[in-house]
Amino acid sequence: MSSQRSVPERLLRWLRRVLLTFFGLQLALAVGMTLVDSYRRRGKKPKPFPVTRPHAIPVGDGTLTTYTFGQDLYDAMLDAIEKAHRQILFETYIWKGDEVGERFKAALARAADRGVEVYVIYDGFANLVVSPRFKRFPPTMKVLRYPVYPAGWKFYDLARYGRDHRKILVVDDAVGFVGGYNIGSAYATEWRDTHVRITGPGVWDLKRAFADFWNLNRRRRIGTSERPLLLETASTWEPRIRFHRNVPRLWMFPIRSMYIEAITRSSRNVWMTHAYFCPDQDFVDAMKDAAMRGVDVRLLVPLKSNHIVADWISRGYFSQLLEAGVRIFRYRDAMVHAKTSTIDGTWSTVGTANVDRLSLQGNYEINIEVIDENFAANLEEIYRTDESNCLELTQSEWEARDLHRKFTELVLGPLRPLL
Repeated sequence: MSSQRSVPERLLRWLRRVLLTFFGLQLALAVGMTLVDSYRRRGKKPKPFPVTRPHAIPVGDGTLTTYTFGQDLYDAMLDAIEKAHRQILFETYIWKGDEVGERFKAALARAADRGVEVYVIYDGFANLVVSPRFKRFPPTMKVLRYPVYPAGWKFYDLARYGRDHRKILVVDDAVGFVGGYNIGSAYATEWRDTHVRITGPGVWDLKRAFADFWNLNRRRRIGTSERPLLLETASTWEPRIRFHRNVPRLWMFPIRSMYIEAITRSSRNVWMTHAYFCPDQDFVDAMKDAAMRGVDVRLLVPLKSNHIVADWISRGYFSQLLEAGVRIFRYRDAMVHAKTSTIDGTWSTVGTANVDRLSLQGNYEINIEVIDENFAANLEEIYRTDESNCLELTQSEWEARDLHRKFTELVLGPLRPLL
């Protein structure tokens, strides 16, 4: 009897050892790659990259202006803050305590001093390395620090673990900004990202997005005495502009569906730019199906991003995409952090959501969806400018990669659902 029990026990022990060895190998490989990559990057500065100058595109009763260079964007944002009369809503994922970060902090404080209502949200986890001194704000500003551990005592509730990955600025009822740019000196000149400035009725939807997040978190984060942020109902509706918000607390994740529906309906072209590309198989299948029916599907990603493990996991999708006819372009000499797509010369999106599990099924995110030919043409122009700074990956080049690269992709593949 004891010998019969010992057989399954030995099998279980063997299985545990295999699993621990495998996951240990994954962890060691990921940590080792990250350390080596950090060492290689020491003292290296990104090279200059081509940019498309911002210009306003009329859409309905408002305008959309796309920024692809951080300094241009920051100048426009700070100018809007300085001109604020009544209210500023500012939300960011990363807020560095450097020169650019201090400029934003000082501008917001000056606005509060002159009587403007200033609401600020930033993510605690993303700013752990920022000096605590920088994160001390004057009492005239209302500041919500989204906590490092947001689940509280409900540790079993997965809906409470999402990070606040959004980047929003709304000034009065006049202007709003949304996109991929965090706040920091490196992002001003060294990263290639995309942000949109909005005027017209769309500003109201951006205000509501900020207010909903604030009100959802205000009691637990600030105190029960804090009143909700109340907004009037917008009197107009702009059918060509929609904002899609991922709200994990409410199990709402529309951005993934927005992408898949648009790709599925495409007939001419799908041009996508993403900093991190770790989609689920349904997303990949939508891209492959479009390419196989003759759509010009292009994916632009960093040649080397700031997260080397994400790069290697992303490459695990390249074989099936290239075989289906998807063209892959890799941005060189600088980090491309944009999250944009344009389809069929009509549909476009710019936002904060990466194509990975954390963004599409985990974090608080926001994307603007625009149905407008002129705005799509503007994003196509930006895409072509970016493509001029890329290396195209061919199928023959990919198939000829070294054996150790294939092994690394195989080992790291099971980490895809975690990123």
